[in-house]
Amino acid sequence: MSTIKQVAARAGVSFTTVSHVVNRTRPVSDSARTRVERAIAELGYFPSAVARALKTSQTRILGVIVPNITNPFFAELMRGIEDVCERSGYSVFLCNGDDDRARQGRSLDTLFERRVDGVVLATPTGPAAALAKRLSGMKMKTVVVDRSVPGMEADRVRIDHQAGARLAVEHLLALGHRRIACLAGPPSFAVSRARVSGWRKALARADVPVKEAWLLEGDFRASSGHALARGLIERGDVTAVFASNDLMAIGALRAAAESGLQIPRDLSIIGFDGIEMGGFTYPALTTVGCSIRAIGETSATVLLDRIAGRRTETGEIIVKPTIIQRESTGPARA
Repeated sequence: MSTIKQVAARAGVSFTTVSHVVNRTRPVSDSARTRVERAIAELGYFPSAVARALKTSQTRILGVIVPNITNPFFAELMRGIEDVCERSGYSVFLCNGDDDRARQGRSLDTLFERRVDGVVLATPTGPAAALAKRLSGMKMKTVVVDRSVPGMEADRVRIDHQAGARLAVEHLLALGHRRIACLAGPPSFAVSRARVSGWRKALARADVPVKEAWLLEGDFRASSGHALARGLIERGDVTAVFASNDLMAIGALRAAAESGLQIPRDLSIIGFDGIEMGGFTYPALTTVGCSIRAIGETSATVLLDRIAGRRTETGEIIVKPTIIQRESTGPARA
């Protein structure tokens, strides 16, 4: 295996110049860079990440833990994180928590053992106090996406879930709907509770009585939205559905199609998140959301600023969702 000194000798430069070319730490003349890159290609040289980590106390790796890798929301979030890391010379180590507290804990242990420079923790699972104690003990620089972890000093990037849910229901109310169901996620999730709260508040502001039979709890998966919507359609007592995420809304669209309903003439459906896939359903899904990739970019930028010492005070960045008007909502039938 070639060494950095062999590359330097072949290129006719110092090994520090080779280091600057490889790590992009200092400007190097075009001619020197060309000779170094040619020597690297000819010798098949690969820099040792282990040696660099020992020298700098940094691995230039960020860890990311998401609760469900099959959810397109987290795929788009991950894309934003990777874009920032690619531009900054960082790599990403992705872990799937699978909505499981124990698995999330094992992922944290793995990232700590790998000596990653920091962690983006997306909607963490489990009791906040235990999680805060664990992360504080690791002294790991962390950015939390969405869920707050009281007792832990960490930056947070979150969506205003309650405001987004109110916006979705107000959109349906403006279309004349008064019998609006809510397909919710697990009540143990703070995100789910906030979105249900927004649904309730929007109906209360419009003086629309809330029937508890209109609140159905699932698990944020498309199959759950499909099953819950089928039950609603069989009862036939609502004209619109607010789904707590786009996957559940897509499941509801499928259930409506299977029942012979025309969307939005017979039933209006609105989701939450704004995943790209929602624009390609039939009919295209109306939703509330924001740029998920931008949330990932912001989370990674905040974490890298913290690692580099450019950010000293912890803070919270709140993202306001907006209506993404498509084809799945329309006026209530008389």
